[in-house]
Amino acid sequence: MTEKPDHFSAWASNPATSRGRRRPESDDALRNAFQRDRDRIVHSTAFRRLVYKTQVFLNHEGDLFRTRLTHSLEVAQVARSIARGLGLHEDLVEAISLAHDLGHTPFGHAGQDALNQALKRVDPQGQGFEHNLQSLRVVDHLEEQYPGFDGLNLSFETREGILKHCSRANALRLEQIEPDGVGRRFIDGTRPSLEAQLCNLADQIAYNSHDIDDGLRSGLLELGELCELRLFGRFHREARDDFPDLGGRRLVFEVTRRMLSTQIHDVIATTAEALAAHSSALPKQARSLPVLVAFGSSLAIEVAEVKRFLSQRLYRHPQVMQTTDQAREVVATLFSAYMEDPSCLSGSAGSDRPSARAIADYLAGMTDRLALREYQRLTGRPAFE
Repeated sequence: MTEKPDHFSAWASNPATSRGRRRPESDDALRNAFQRDRDRIVHSTAFRRLVYKTQVFLNHEGDLFRTRLTHSLEVAQVARSIARGLGLHEDLVEAISLAHDLGHTPFGHAGQDALNQALKRVDPQGQGFEHNLQSLRVVDHLEEQYPGFDGLNLSFETREGILKHCSRANALRLEQIEPDGVGRRFIDGTRPSLEAQLCNLADQIAYNSHDIDDGLRSGLLELGELCELRLFGRFHREARDDFPDLGGRRLVFEVTRRMLSTQIHDVIATTAEALAAHSSALPKQARSLPVLVAFGSSLAIEVAEVKRFLSQRLYRHPQVMQTTDQAREVVATLFSAYMEDPSCLSGSAGSDRPSARAIADYLAGMTDRLALREYQRLTGRPAFE
């Protein structure tokens, strides 16, 4: 399926000229390549599991906190807004946004760290565990939906965007398997598509905003300390000036809404200016240019201040740290148990002993709830008391 070129800017990725799929498929009469990618992601098992995977607060800590699924949806909303303002391909940014966390372990970064350490102990020279690399592994290999191939067989452009970060060592491993593929840019030091750059920034915009909201809702953050931040404080004052009687959840929502809108408009304006400065370049040359999708310099400073604050006051809060320490113990215990006795692995059969990587795949695919049930089944005690 082709699209009218005037729907997009000259810099937009074009599904009609996509680098294609690893396994060629015929075109769809109704959907372009990026729409098909998005649809495959939404219908995947890994996507459904995100509803019970931790963002910051564990699933059992409250029904209203963000999960990996709601985070991914918020990233997609922010990314589509920016893409529309810049004339970039909305279907591609939505596909990347919805898939970027498919490889996350249960319990968020705590589970990822524990699984990486466990794999490194088994194979010090191995690839360890990177959640972006695992997200690619999910869509390339682990999903089981099609009769003719493993994975979802997504387009190159979507896969490239999913692989947001990658160590050089793992990029070299990918290059051996797929020459001039999605790992190449980490070796060459080049950039991905503008849509992929956009999704990287939309991820940051979304989690800064919703982690403030969840931090206040949990009681771990206080409104007064947030008002000391330049970005939050400015919009808090504006909201109070415009609505003197506003308070509680409505005030918080109004402040974060203004923060989101300002960041989206700033990225559109800053990026449009950068693109205009490189108007003589071809779209494919964007890969050799500096990152073009960015905040303006003043807002970048304010956003960085918010990020530092959340890292210090929320992600490293004693209550959060206690929970993440327990989560690491759950993942490490399950990995050790499955390595020592593969019969503990649900669904294991036959005499073939699963590899450490297969066990890591199984663990990474778990939801928080399943991991906690498995831990109690294998140890006879609850993980969180």
